[in-house]
Amino acid sequence: MVYLALTIGMLMSSSAAVLIRLCNAPALVVAAHRLGIAALIVLPIAIYKHRTQLTSGTSRDRTALLFSGIFLGFHFAFWISSLDHTSVASSVLLVNTIPIFVGLGGWLILKDPLGPRLVVGTVVSLIGSALVALGDWGIGEHALIGDLLALAGAVTVSGHLLIGRRQRQRLDLIPYIAIANSVAALVLIGLALLSGHSLFGYDNQTYLLFFLLALGPQLLGHTSFNYALKQVSPSLIALVLLSEPLGSATLAYLALGESPGLAFFWGAPVILTGILLATWPQKTTSG
Repeated sequence: MVYLALTIGMLMSSSAAVLIRLCNAPALVVAAHRLGIAALIVLPIAIYKHRTQLTSGTSRDRTALLFSGIFLGFHFAFWISSLDHTSVASSVLLVNTIPIFVGLGGWLILKDPLGPRLVVGTVVSLIGSALVALGDWGIGEHALIGDLLALAGAVTVSGHLLIGRRQRQRLDLIPYIAIANSVAALVLIGLALLSGHSLFGYDNQTYLLFFLLALGPQLLGHTSFNYALKQVSPSLIALVLLSEPLGSATLAYLALGESPGLAFFWGAPVILTGILLATWPQKTTSG
């Protein structure tokens, strides 16, 4: 069952970029609907089964949850916007540098020890990111903007994860994602409206894609990984997550006819090697 969950999680996550590309709506509107629908699905369950947890915690806890959701909202704003500028393959590859930024953030903010493998892995991943960016610069400034937006998405979701680390110790999964998704949805709705976009008036296919994004990548994808994490080692989860850029690139080729540029093939092995160096445990874990 756990390997089925991992497979579902990888497929759902890999499908997100292609589903977003097929939406006939601005990036911020897509993001707002993805998080908004997910929140509407999970929030009633959280209220029914975890009402006490939703109202518990100190003012500091509530502030932390607020910022966790804000970072999550900006993550989707940056990453989904990046898909308007660069290829699916480059965007998904660069946004998956999350473990590097989580490691650096843990060292800078939480005073976690800075091991030599994190340093080496970070340097290697930065070299790979530079290769992708330089290659995309040859395509045009438009693609480079997309690369930078994808990296901004990695930084902001790392903030979400770092803040959420302590909150997940006191909150179950459902109430935590209900709060985070709800706050993120409000942030994205605000950004979409401030940008002059309408949240309504799109074709039926786009609304169907909004629902599929919320149900598939947002809920089934993330929940599958959290379910599997209780039964297998984190290193296996990390290895599965590293397959997402390949899965997304394959789906983009099949569904959109989009082939990754040479920059992807230059930088991808370097970035993924750096992430593995930074995150692979030195001792075997029991999960």
